[in-house]
Amino acid sequence: MTAILEMQDITKTFPGVKALSNVNLSVAEGEIHAICGENGAGKSTLMKVLSGVYPHGSYDGEILYDGKPARFRDIRDSEQAGIVIIHQELALVPLLSVAENLFLGNEVASGGVINWPLAYQKTEALLKKVGLTEAPTTKVEKLGVGKQQLVEIAKALAKNVRLLILDEPTAALQENDSQKLLDLMLELKSQGVTQIIISHKLNEIRRVADRVTVIRDGSAVSTLTRAEISEDRIIRDMVGRDMAHRYPDRTPKIGEVLMEVRNWSVMHPEQPRQVIRNVSITVRKGEIVGIAGLMGSGRTEFAMSLFGRSYGRDIRGEVTLAGARPDLSTVSKAIDAGLAYVTEDRKALGLILDEPILRNISLANLEGIASGAVLSRGREQQVAEKYRKAMNIRTPSVFQRVVNLSGGNQQKVVLSKWLFTDPKVLILDEPTRGIDVGAKFEIYNIMNELAGQGHGVVMISSEMPELLGMCDRIYVMNEGRIAGELTQAEASQERIMALILQDGMKGEAA
Repeated sequence: MTAILEMQDITKTFPGVKALSNVNLSVAEGEIHAICGENGAGKSTLMKVLSGVYPHGSYDGEILYDGKPARFRDIRDSEQAGIVIIHQELALVPLLSVAENLFLGNEVASGGVINWPLAYQKTEALLKKVGLTEAPTTKVEKLGVGKQQLVEIAKALAKNVRLLILDEPTAALQENDSQKLLDLMLELKSQGVTQIIISHKLNEIRRVADRVTVIRDGSAVSTLTRAEISEDRIIRDMVGRDMAHRYPDRTPKIGEVLMEVRNWSVMHPEQPRQVIRNVSITVRKGEIVGIAGLMGSGRTEFAMSLFGRSYGRDIRGEVTLAGARPDLSTVSKAIDAGLAYVTEDRKALGLILDEPILRNISLANLEGIASGAVLSRGREQQVAEKYRKAMNIRTPSVFQRVVNLSGGNQQKVVLSKWLFTDPKVLILDEPTRGIDVGAKFEIYNIMNELAGQGHGVVMISSEMPELLGMCDRIYVMNEGRIAGELTQAEASQERIMALILQDGMKGEAA
């Protein structure tokens, strides 16, 4: 195999942290090369070095591209060479059209004037390549996340990409959209486009990757051929040990009903339609309750409408929490009542990224660090240090800005923030999305500890094996209503999908 890319002895240091240490990576022309590792292992840093986000001179080592030294000063340099990176956070402008996004900074112009007919013609051809039928004039905000991801790939193709880097491309996608994207990757491979994919979804890696390089603690520890790729081997290389059990052992001690929701109904905040329909659930002390369902089933809307009515309008129903009828009309009142909600979008809604760890942890419970009407910065630091140790947040200091943490450590900061409020019931919405297997295991242990202390835990997840491995009971949602309830002994992926399909047929008949 001819190498299109050689990264030799790449070392990258940030203040107080060596992010990469003498990393070597070889990518063959026309292959799909996966990079795996725990959060904070250095995967994204390596790709930022390659794509010029970290310019030549800010790191040690050498990059050879097509056998020649590549010294990219910025991302425009790498794109001119045919290297395009698609970050986990999509870089599209929602209010612009698909065509405007595809050629933003790369306009189809002559003499400084944009040729819109030609731009639309090229857009249609590019959208066809990625399997989209939308009009070039469609605003990006009108597209779902799965289609936006395909628009990002079309945007890369517009730049005559030869080496496409995809950083966690399916992290926010439902199963059907993920499969479409993986199919597109294989199609691009057949067209000669070399690809690097960073992913925590090992089943997807097994499907598309020709080789896998595993990075641990800033060093490349192995490169596996397709014949050597297995989930057990990748996990062992990632975490440095065997993980015989993906989910920690737990003996549940389930008590009386802690929270009961009855006939909960919610209207869409803007449209005249009902999003949540007469949902009733119970959560007991010491119990982990799962909520399964396809994307759009109403799981997140249900959780947000409960938590301070932060979603929807005309909300009706009753809630009993710890034997009382709490006022959940605002977020602060919901927190006071003992309810906490870990959002699925930690970066946009769960954290203030530019603030330090200690400020984020104290944010939901300022009274806990106050003396009278004055905030105690010393107390704030003590609380943050306590959670840094208890949650194993990997950071040199609680004064570190959250934006510089890995996804897994960011999630631990979000959890710390809500645990500091001492909730009776903690709702976790996609708590392990975009984090590695080692960090997932730590999150699972935290959930078990909370349940063991008598808290109620509600877990919303799109990963059915995760629900089956962690939950005592599972509610199945479909089209805003409860389609069924399964005990741990009854639950299986097949039973969950059967309930969804059966409910869907009932809805059509109605």
